[in-house]
Amino acid sequence: QVQLVESGGGSVQTGGSLRLSCAASGYTYSSGCMGWFRQAPGKEREGVAAINSLGNTYYADSVKGRFTISKDNAKNTLYLQMNSLKPEDTALYYCASGSFFCSGGSWYNAVLFGYWGQGTQVIVSS
Repeated sequence: QVQLVESGGGSVQTGGSLRLSCAASGYTYSSGCMGWFRQAPGKEREGVAAINSLGNTYYADSVKGRFTISKDNAKNTLYLQMNSLKPEDTALYYCASGSFFCSGGSWYNAVLFGYWGQGTQVIVSS
């Protein structure tokens, strides 16, 4: 029984920052891959960032240099620090967990993530 609960979403102006959190239960972060995905209205779900059991991180080109994914294994919590936000970052953000070792060729594959949070809304206004 795995549960993921996101928090930290909100509304900010262009250039602002937010930090999303994902509290996990029922498993340990070291056992697999953790990631963040987002979906904007009328668009497909896309991978934003992921981190594997070794702490290796992966990012979509659109967020590199602006977003940072991290985790605290002791607290069973995943984070996404989002800086220099743009209107195109507006979306519902989901954290996800998968029982696999993610790397450069797999982290963005949503089908590999078996567990998902309920989502937290991020709105960036211009």
